[in-house]
Amino acid sequence: MTTLQAKPTLAAGFGCRQGCEASVLLQLLENALLAHQIDLASLAGLASIDGKNAEPGLLELARRLELPLVFFSAAALQPYEPRLTHRSTQAFAHTGCHGVAESAALALAEQLGQAPASLLITRQKHPQAIFALAWTGQNPR
Repeated sequence: MTTLQAKPTLAAGFGCRQGCEASVLLQLLENALLAHQIDLASLAGLASIDGKNAEPGLLELARRLELPLVFFSAAALQPYEPRLTHRSTQAFAHTGCHGVAESAALALAEQLGQAPASLLITRQKHPQAIFALAWTGQNPR
């Protein structure tokens, strides 16, 4: 009998300052994926917190990459707090979430992959944005 391995589901989570440009988000994403030898084409979707649902940079990034962009409420992201690598009191004061990028990545990976997710790339910081990557299934590296 052969066991089939599920294809990994990769989800990118973003937190960003108001007005952060898509080019900044794309560069942050591409640099992190390159450093971890992950193909951009393997991404299944992008995620953030619902307070960013009108953020032009995030919307443009999703359009450029032709990926779904999903927004989660702070309440929906709260269960992921124990799995965060960093808890930001500043982020919590602004959003009600201690780690938008990591929480959003985990939430979307679990939603798309229908399985528990893990962080594959922990928070990567830029002065204007934070990125994280979560996955379900077999390690894509």
